[in-house]
Amino acid sequence: MDSWTEVADRVFVRRHRSLDLNVTLVVGDGACLVVDTRSDEVEGAELAAAVRTVTPHPWTVVNTHFHYDHAFGNAAFRPAPIWGHRRCVDVLAGPEGVAMRTRIAEHHRAAGREEEARRIEVAELVAPGAAVDGAATLDVGGRSVRLRHLGRGHTDSDLVVVVPDADLLVAGDLVEEGAPPQFGDGYPLDWPATMDALLELVEGPVVPGHGAVVDRGFVAGQRAELARLADVARAGHAEGRPAAETARELPYFGTFALQAVERAYLQLAAP
Repeated sequence: MDSWTEVADRVFVRRHRSLDLNVTLVVGDGACLVVDTRSDEVEGAELAAAVRTVTPHPWTVVNTHFHYDHAFGNAAFRPAPIWGHRRCVDVLAGPEGVAMRTRIAEHHRAAGREEEARRIEVAELVAPGAAVDGAATLDVGGRSVRLRHLGRGHTDSDLVVVVPDADLLVAGDLVEEGAPPQFGDGYPLDWPATMDALLELVEGPVVPGHGAVVDRGFVAGQRAELARLADVARAGHAEGRPAAETARELPYFGTFALQAVERAYLQLAAP
C-alpha cells in the first residue's frame, strides 16, 4: 500500500493505508490524469509528490464524487483543470461542502483523531472548474479518456472514468472491495440500474473507490446484492416493517444495512 502499481498500460493505482482509498494515475505523452485527491491538503500534497515519482507531466484532475476522501486534496493540484459532475461542483462550492467538512472534522475529533480533524477543518474546498452532466471525453497526452455519469448510486454525483486503450474502468465508490458499499448519501433503489450501465462498459480491470482492483465477476456480484437490497427494502416498506427489522435480511451490508434500508425508505416515501 501507499505505492504505485501499474494495473494496465501506463495506468497506475496507489492504494492507501488511510481508508484503503485508491487513486488512479493515467499517463500519456506529455500529460497525465489524476483520479481523486484524498482527504485534505496534506494528503493531497503527499499524493502530488507521489505522482511526480512516476511522471513530470502536467496533470488534470477528476473527482469521482464530492466526498471528502476523494476531493478535499484538490488544492494541492492547482492550477490544474479539475473535472467533476455538476453536483460535485455545487456541493464543494457551496454550503453543503462546508457542512460536510465540519461534520467530518467533528467525527474525527470524537474518535480521538485530533490531527486528522484539524487538517480537514482547515482544508480549502476547491470545486471542479469543469462540470460534467452526462459524458465528456478528455485527451490525456494522446489517450482518449471518457467520463460518464451513469445514474445515481453511492451519491448523485458519481462519475466513472474509462480508459479504452487500456480496457480499464475507474468506478469510484460505485464499487467497493473489502467493505460493503456505503449509503450515507446513497440512492439504493437507483444503484442496481447504475451498476447495469457500468457493467456494459467493463472490458477488463475495474478500480474500486476502496480496496483491491477487481474484475467483472466481482462487480456483477455486488450488483446482485444491491438489487436484493432494493427488493427487500421495497417489500419491507410495503409491509410497514421498521427499517431495523428489514435490515436484518441483508447480512452482506453488515453495519451499513440499516443505513441502506433507511435511505431506501426515504426514496420510497418521497412524492
